[in-house]
Amino acid sequence: MERACRDVDAVIHLAGNSREASWQEIMEVNIGGTYTVFEAARRSNVPRIVFASSAHAAGYAPVPRDAEVPDFQYPRPDSNYGVGKVAGEAIGSLYADRYGMDVICVRIGVCFSRPWRRTFPRWLSPDDCGRLFEACLTVPSPGFRLAWGVSGNTRGQLSLVEARRLGYEPRDDAEVFADEMFGEHGVVDADDPALRYVGGDWYGPDFDTARREYEGGRSDDI
Repeated sequence: MERACRDVDAVIHLAGNSREASWQEIMEVNIGGTYTVFEAARRSNVPRIVFASSAHAAGYAPVPRDAEVPDFQYPRPDSNYGVGKVAGEAIGSLYADRYGMDVICVRIGVCFSRPWRRTFPRWLSPDDCGRLFEACLTVPSPGFRLAWGVSGNTRGQLSLVEARRLGYEPRDDAEVFADEMFGEHGVVDADDPALRYVGGDWYGPDFDTARREYEGGRSDDI
């Protein structure tokens, strides 16, 4: 990793298990791997790291009915995976304060070419993802920052204030899929846990998509 970091201006850290995994895997790969990236970058004098965190770092945070979840929402992880992302944010904070690195942690909602019914409020289009990371790379002297990674969704639940301060301007909106998605399956009830908590359908022991994914299954209604 030190060799990979030589003579570069910034590192975008996207590596790790992208779904729920055993604690041992999360500890070794997501947490240990993130430490390795930051330490290698420090030793190679890389001035900036953009860390791909996740909404699951705050998955148990409730979504206010009449407001957006704030940018610096206190961590409330909903899974081993979420704990790993919280640890990554903490590592980033340490390296920003101790070593003066610029560190931006982006709590990504869900980034796929299309949203699912229960992910409309947290969708990040691939194109907007590129725009957001470009903003993270080009904003002058950001210090340590934490921002939600979502598109400009009409039904959005997560604040874009901090992301816009970085220079990000989303161009996509999950709403373009609304007629197709909701016309076929119906609108998700406002009291559905997938809309009431930041972690979406990973929330809670009775709605534990994270556990089912780890065991080899998947959500029946996406």
